[in-house]
Amino acid sequence: MNTSVVICVYTEDRWEDIRQAVESVERQTRPPHELILVVDHNPDLHLKLKRAYPDATVVENSHEQGLSGGKNTGVAAAGGEIVAFLDDDAVADPGWLEALEEGFQDPGVVGVGGRTEPIWASGRRPRWFPHEFDWTVGCTYRGMPEVKAPIRNVMGGNAAFLRDAVSEVGGFHSGIGRSVQGRKSRPLGCEETEFCIRLSQRRPGSVMIFQPAAVIGHKVSRQRETFAYFRSRCYAEGLSKALVTREVGTQDGLSSERAHAMKTLPLGALRGLGEAVRGDVGGLGRAFAIVVGLAWTAWGYLVGSIRLKAVRS
Repeated sequence: MNTSVVICVYTEDRWEDIRQAVESVERQTRPPHELILVVDHNPDLHLKLKRAYPDATVVENSHEQGLSGGKNTGVAAAGGEIVAFLDDDAVADPGWLEALEEGFQDPGVVGVGGRTEPIWASGRRPRWFPHEFDWTVGCTYRGMPEVKAPIRNVMGGNAAFLRDAVSEVGGFHSGIGRSVQGRKSRPLGCEETEFCIRLSQRRPGSVMIFQPAAVIGHKVSRQRETFAYFRSRCYAEGLSKALVTREVGTQDGLSSERAHAMKTLPLGALRGLGEAVRGDVGGLGRAFAIVVGLAWTAWGYLVGSIRLKAVRS
């Protein structure tokens, strides 16, 4: 099988990040079929990238502005049997693509997600930041499998899908992922969650695999290391989850979240308190952050659900 790698980009401010992401794809032990750079409604960046990377396929987002539209544009331009997505502020390990492709050797697999490690701008993880909430910065979090295993959904910044399967179910839906609501930009997400659930519902027997050998590093800006961003991201996740459950139903839409909230998070809070008792004061901060993160996510889900009901009525 061959793989088209898609990187969605939107701003010149990330030029150095984009350069490093592209170079990491060029260093793969198993070269991709092609590299596709999708530019999100930014003509200047589109022209600059075409000049800088003549060997890559550089296209403009032909759909609605946003990550979902960019991914759908990339899938439409891809010639590989597999389409792999890499964030524009991420760096893939040399064996990343090979590990993703190996995940498709298992029968029924339509999607494979890899392990995403945070690269903190400050050089180290904030002491208060709980591993259970690494998803707030787009990274693999405590509670996910530690070995290769089936999962409900992959994380979109380090994932690959069968191209035909993506097209068959209509691609990624807009209106769930990152967007601007009124005057305030919300760090929304979940477009890949909704897509994976929808794909599994429409193709019974299809499987998503977590492949920990497919490793990337994801850069976390200083702004995203703050507690204010942490709260905002949790609240936005709740809003997004309300939209997901509208599309795919509450049972499938919240199955993984229930398990995480009922088991992983209480254990994480207790672990933090235990570490604080043993002299790690950061443990108290991590326990507090877990409680706040769960509360803010639940509040966002409640607000999002009420808004959707009001729209329906």
